[in-house]
Amino acid sequence: MKKYMELTILSIFLVSILSGFQGSTASPVFSEYSDKAPSFFVQSKTNGKDVFVECILSGISFRQSDQKGQKVGKLVVWVDGKRTREVNAAAFIIKGLPPGEHEVKLEVVDLHNKSYGLTNEFLVNIPK
Repeated sequence: MKKYMELTILSIFLVSILSGFQGSTASPVFSEYSDKAPSFFVQSKTNGKDVFVECILSGISFRQSDQKGQKVGKLVVWVDGKRTREVNAAAFIIKGLPPGEHEVKLEVVDLHNKSYGLTNEFLVNIPK
């Protein structure tokens, strides 16, 4: 009986921890194009019709004024295969998506829209 009680408590604990990560996605992407490969990590969270996106990008800066030998870039945001906007920040919100499942793609490009080879794609589901 004691063994079943311990298993039940452990199961409840694990389910409560894992349910805290529901609705959030994160995935790293690494590039092969340089000696110090930039990394691109994206986390997203849906809130109503909006998607909050946070990016961690090493090796490439969004600041055009602090170049100091570092690569400078921006993000191109694609939703359902359509280019929607360019972003010069590591965190942003995609607002007002209609209900349903949407494919979001983020592409890191230089200031002349030449790709650095870093992309990240994820799906979001907007409830009705």
